[in-house]
Amino acid sequence: MSSDKKVVIGFSGGLDTSYCVKYLTEEKGYEVHSVIVNTGGFTDEELKQVEAHAYKLGVKTHTTVDAVKSYYDRIIKYLIFGNCLKNNTYPLSVSAERLSQALFIAEHVKKLNAEAVVHGSTGAGNDQVRFDMIFNILIPGVEIITPIRDMKLSREQEVAYLKNKGVEMNFEKSVYSINKGLWGTSVGGKETLNSKGSLPESAWPTQVTKTDSEEVKLGFVKGELKSVNDKTFNHPTEAIQYLQSIAGAYGIGRDIHVGDTIIGIKGRVGFEAAAPIIIIKAHHALEKHVLTKWQLNWKDQLSLFYGNWLHEGQILDPVMRDIESFFESSQANVTGEVFVELLPYRYQITGIESKYDLMSSQFGKYGEMNNGWTGDDVRGFSKIFGNQTVIYNSVKNAADGK
Repeated sequence: MSSDKKVVIGFSGGLDTSYCVKYLTEEKGYEVHSVIVNTGGFTDEELKQVEAHAYKLGVKTHTTVDAVKSYYDRIIKYLIFGNCLKNNTYPLSVSAERLSQALFIAEHVKKLNAEAVVHGSTGAGNDQVRFDMIFNILIPGVEIITPIRDMKLSREQEVAYLKNKGVEMNFEKSVYSINKGLWGTSVGGKETLNSKGSLPESAWPTQVTKTDSEEVKLGFVKGELKSVNDKTFNHPTEAIQYLQSIAGAYGIGRDIHVGDTIIGIKGRVGFEAAAPIIIIKAHHALEKHVLTKWQLNWKDQLSLFYGNWLHEGQILDPVMRDIESFFESSQANVTGEVFVELLPYRYQITGIESKYDLMSSQFGKYGEMNNGWTGDDVRGFSKIFGNQTVIYNSVKNAADGK
């Protein structure tokens, strides 16, 4: 079949997107333009390999977009401010990454004035919804092509097709679906398809090589990680990557997330995210010292909604900008250092230092001594603080004849 239809594909170089390029160029005759949006999961050498692979598959042009800092500035920063963990477990590694990628792919479609956009999502996951929604919002009227979803292809069928076409790539690697980015790495395989089963050690991209404990000092300025062990960085992405290089080899941040997908089914996926987990927990520990109880209370409520709504692809909903404004305001005093002990497969936050620390001995030591008030102050406060409940019980007992 011959066609001059110009299409843009979000390309990772993996099995699904490789199939899509080969199928659309050879079976449909489309003019395919690939774009890879790097959100921190590729080295320069790997990006060159992806580009060479794309051209071998038959793309007309290939573009590499460096989205690492944009990814942080637009999304990750607010996940840290909100201490966002899906189901108290998962740092939204892939969820957030897909949204950043979709935004840049849509811009590339506009730039090339393409007639269609392609993504390699299956019909059983969240990514299809995230990509479709953002494309529908940002490039309405542009056709969305999804070969893997539409033809209900298995990984085995994709491998067989590519081998038949003489495509050379590491098909053994495709046994596990691995997605690496600045904010963590997801790992999916046969063990995560059922409700019971753990990933083998060999499936984890980062092997555990450190056995001795070590302490790291994380420096936050207005909620953003600016230094690690007194080493300062120009941008928080560099601090995140540096911390990952230290903590990853401990196996910290490994887990299997079980959650509700956007389309209503349950799903399991393995992930490793040493730096994200440590940063979120350290940031939260600092906040507990420097924020008031009602700041913390409302942050918890807004963070739960923000994380869930982002997970479901709703990054462009204007309510997200409103919540981000609240997050920004809440970080005014979240400045200080957090001390974390790293050990194999676990970590421990040992304390914080901050000039904004509200746990000040000037006002009292919890459980020991009060310096800012007297016993009579507390007696009066306790009486007034519980006054309405006293009135309620008194009226109720009288009405009930007690």
